[in-house]
Amino acid sequence: MAIISSHTLNGVDGTHAGGINVTLSRLGKNNEIVFETVMDNGGRLEQEIAPDQINPDAIYELVFETGPYWNERGISGGISQIVLRFSMSNPNGKYHMPIILSPNSYTIWKSS
Repeated sequence: MAIISSHTLNGVDGTHAGGINVTLSRLGKNNEIVFETVMDNGGRLEQEIAPDQINPDAIYELVFETGPYWNERGISGGISQIVLRFSMSNPNGKYHMPIILSPNSYTIWKSS
């Protein structure tokens, strides 16, 4: 099993950014949704993916719907989505992508 994980932090006030909708898709001729979920209240995501759902040659897109998160905090016009594109060369690998977000910027890094 591969594991996709993330931790979202609010860079404005230093709190965990929970409740953000997240979708992972495999891009191609017919984009396929691999999973849709919501970050927990602690801003954490950990999702297992079966090896047969992973194509090492494919590009995957992880989308964080941050617009509603900022709207709930009375901030409009901020970044509405954070989109990450990456490959998964190891069907049993761990792909961790934490994010520090603010209404007008974000920082991300990929680790394992």
